[in-house]
Amino acid sequence: MHVCFVAPYAWPVLSRDPAIKVVGGAEVQQAILARLLARSGYRVSMICCDYGQRDRALVDGVVVYKAFKPEEGLPLVRFVHPRLTSMWQAMRAADADVYYQRSSAVWTGVVSAFCRWHGRGSIYAGASDRDFVLGEEQIRFARDRWIYRRGLATVDAIVAQNKVQIETCRKHHGREAVLIQSCYELPKTSRSGKKDLVLWVGTIHDQKRPELLLEMAARLPQRRFVMIGGPSPKGERFRPGYYESIRDRAAQLPNVEFTGFLPLAQVEPWFDRARVLVCTSLFEGMPNVFLQAWARGVPVVSSVDVGVPMNRVFGDVDEAVLQIEKLFEDQDDWQEASTRAREYFDATHAPEQVLRQYGELIQKVAA
Repeated sequence: MHVCFVAPYAWPVLSRDPAIKVVGGAEVQQAILARLLARSGYRVSMICCDYGQRDRALVDGVVVYKAFKPEEGLPLVRFVHPRLTSMWQAMRAADADVYYQRSSAVWTGVVSAFCRWHGRGSIYAGASDRDFVLGEEQIRFARDRWIYRRGLATVDAIVAQNKVQIETCRKHHGREAVLIQSCYELPKTSRSGKKDLVLWVGTIHDQKRPELLLEMAARLPQRRFVMIGGPSPKGERFRPGYYESIRDRAAQLPNVEFTGFLPLAQVEPWFDRARVLVCTSLFEGMPNVFLQAWARGVPVVSSVDVGVPMNRVFGDVDEAVLQIEKLFEDQDDWQEASTRAREYFDATHAPEQVLRQYGELIQKVAA
């Protein structure tokens, strides 16, 4: 069975290239799943943008086909050429049995159309709670939103991360989605650290609200805070200078270390040292950073309810500060939260569980 991942921006994550400052949650999940399938005996390929790598490069058993360069082509016409033409050509070259695409984008409709035209199976996986809500998809152009929604209507199978996504997919699109959790593997180099810091990891974007973490740090000068994240290209179009403003505010707080962008491999050791992970987003799906934390037994204090019992949700900064401090001061509370987090991860997000579910879905779609 041959599965092809249509993941234009996944090459930096899959290749672990520290020189390319691109790390997206959907891309991380696709890279993890591609490696798992390859190790379990599937033929696996991936279609990525041209970042200068050679065509059909082999990474961890995954054959990578090149499509367009990220900024290649003239505005208005580049959607057709080189983007659509090169993507269609790469899908033909891959010649897979099943094509998998993740996160709301015009490629959902393109993949579905290609698979229907060529008699192949197609899977779409949601990456955010907004992916299935009409009018809230994170897609810039109306044309692309229409193509994306057309893809949702015609793709063979839809994967959701949580019950909220299942309900919104049914409500807004009349489709039933199958629940398959995101997965994560602890690096072999992972070692338990001092557990002495508050960690925040994400793209510096106004929808992630990193300024809330800086408010928490100002109210807890006795705690060490680490903020990891690079600028968002999309965010800079609408709020120029936002990244610099967060970086400069962080520099004014002596208990905050602002690292800027770090490759995924360099982010992992910070989770080994974290006492608690903080999420300040307006919305999420199932963030990879939650899995990175739970796998290590690190409790999460979050502004977003992702529908799991060990996720401690706060309503405002005052409540978040109290929860963070309690996890430092009350060792019994921290130990209980840590144990529950690790047990939940092992039962729900471990690779073996997710691989079994995807294996069943792939077989069904291919048939």
